[in-house]
Amino acid sequence: MPAGLTTAISRVLRAPQTLARSTGSNFYYAFLLLPRQKREAIKNVYGFCRIIDDIVDEDPAGRDPHAELERWRQEIVDCYRGKPATDLGESLVDSIEEFDLPIQPFLDLIDGMEMDLHWHSYQTFYDLREYCYRVASAVGLICIEIFGYETVRAREYAINLGLALQLTNIMRDLKEDVARGRIYIPLEDLERFAYSEQDMRSSVYNAPFIEMMKHQHTRAVSYFDRAAASLSNEDRPSLLAAETMGAIYRELLDAIASVQFDVYRNRVTVPKKRRLQIAVSVWLRDRFGKRSPRGSR
Repeated sequence: MPAGLTTAISRVLRAPQTLARSTGSNFYYAFLLLPRQKREAIKNVYGFCRIIDDIVDEDPAGRDPHAELERWRQEIVDCYRGKPATDLGESLVDSIEEFDLPIQPFLDLIDGMEMDLHWHSYQTFYDLREYCYRVASAVGLICIEIFGYETVRAREYAINLGLALQLTNIMRDLKEDVARGRIYIPLEDLERFAYSEQDMRSSVYNAPFIEMMKHQHTRAVSYFDRAAASLSNEDRPSLLAAETMGAIYRELLDAIASVQFDVYRNRVTVPKKRRLQIAVSVWLRDRFGKRSPRGSR
């Protein structure tokens, strides 16, 4: 087994425990009530996502991220042949077989992460949307196979929710991403609102920035709304975990707006207690038809 692959696996083999125990993770609250088999499968997928993400975001000396991504692309292919080379791959095979997971979203995710190695900005939202689809919607398309669904509209729901979540992440993490040399706000939007790349690198907080971020907020809300419109009553019971994740991130999006989009000076989060309240409210709404507490969706 290649050394880089071994190091990555040893770091992420603890990911299932991290997912299960860390109350700092939005995933924790979304997956609380899943049956054991589904929770284990989600943890395997989460572990894979963490490995792929770390390959791109971490930069230790002597690594070739392109080669590492290619090894994992081959590992996914080998998983579908029943011949994984890693412990995580063996766990993924169990989940792939149990839930008949499609291969393409795994490959799309790797392609999306690879975009971060080549693209440091996106000219248009059309370009950015492709990236968001690969790194977020593809994961949603895997997850709904584990959750289960009744109608084909569930795929539309997963795609739109994934786009909404990623657009929210982009707004929240803007400062950190710029520090890594990446600008995920479409350059056409910077031009439209007369806010320059240098302004962003210098953390300039002004009226053009606020207007530009309002535009990003409106776009993210539109994808949350599209997701809600494509969630059928038949699918709602099995997709509670996804709906919980959506509700937490919608509140995060509103929290970003509540600080006037000043993500340069505010690390915006949804408090742990509130995340738990949202998870419980979504569950109660499904089971008993109760309305969510004021402020949740």
